[in-house]
Amino acid sequence: MGGLQGGFTTGACAAAAAKAAACLLCGFPVGEAVSIPLPDGSRELLPLAYVRTLPDGAEAAVCKNAGDDPDVTDGALVISRLSWMDGELRFCAGEGVGVVTKPGLALPPGEAAINPGPRRMIEAAVREVTERGLRITVAIPTGEELAARTFNPRLGIVGGISVLGTTGRVRPFSLEAVRKTMECAYNVAMAAGVRHPVLVPGHIGERAARRHFQLTAEQVVEAGNEWGSMIDLVTHRPIDGLLVLGHPGKLAKLPLGHWDTHSSRSISPVPSVRELASRVLEHPVAEATTVEGVFAELPPEHRRCLGDALARAIQIAISHRLNYHAPVTTVLINLAGDQLGFSGDLTPWQ
Repeated sequence: MGGLQGGFTTGACAAAAAKAAACLLCGFPVGEAVSIPLPDGSRELLPLAYVRTLPDGAEAAVCKNAGDDPDVTDGALVISRLSWMDGELRFCAGEGVGVVTKPGLALPPGEAAINPGPRRMIEAAVREVTERGLRITVAIPTGEELAARTFNPRLGIVGGISVLGTTGRVRPFSLEAVRKTMECAYNVAMAAGVRHPVLVPGHIGERAARRHFQLTAEQVVEAGNEWGSMIDLVTHRPIDGLLVLGHPGKLAKLPLGHWDTHSSRSISPVPSVRELASRVLEHPVAEATTVEGVFAELPPEHRRCLGDALARAIQIAISHRLNYHAPVTTVLINLAGDQLGFSGDLTPWQ
């Protein structure tokens, strides 16, 4: 009792809907729920929203239940439409399912954004019913709207959401899933030929980066709170320089050894920033409860002096973690996106 409830991935929902539609196509009875195999060898029973015949085939739908995970697709209707065709299986993007437009992902440009894991689940499910060739179109009617709240626009997936899920099950708030998504964004940047990537914590950082520098669409990659994972990822790809831009409320944690900057998994950087300010400015600074507040209490010339010093400390920490794989430049901004300070060579991004 009291534990977080799991759910099912979009891929598992599409697989269950596809199996139900295949049963209808073949004239087999379809109940209110359908059993599908999962990659770990287990089986799960997923309830159907509906199943019906079409002029050229059949379709079924499953309402996605992500359990207690804050998944944007929770409650979305996942529809699989099947029709006979010669050959093997062909996957197509229906309404609300995106199409890949950039290299660097698990699927080539032009393919429906139905990831390899879900494709295997769908194939395993329908092959329990028939070995004939099928066109399988997956649709998520609300997908285009939902995609705006995901990484898809940045990954070059247009027209809707991606059909995801390697295990078939959703585990509430998987950090591994977050890291994999960010890794995909970085891989897209590398595949696009980016040699001077920009890492930012989130949307505020991205807006500021695009405001202050000349950047391509793929050049900016969100790191969220996963700075250790993202910096380690950078060491495995050849680059010519790295720009890290963000608010010091997050980035000031890096010199303290906190590479996961989530507030529940790291300490407040306010004391260390105040201590640095006292050393750099050679006088005590006013009490503040946030890093933003520390900077706000300073006159502009002192603010810049502290910003540059803190940017330098962050630059040194990242360079060390990066094992000096490439030159690092750091830029600090306030919540309005204005620059507080920087350290390093800004030329490659200007």
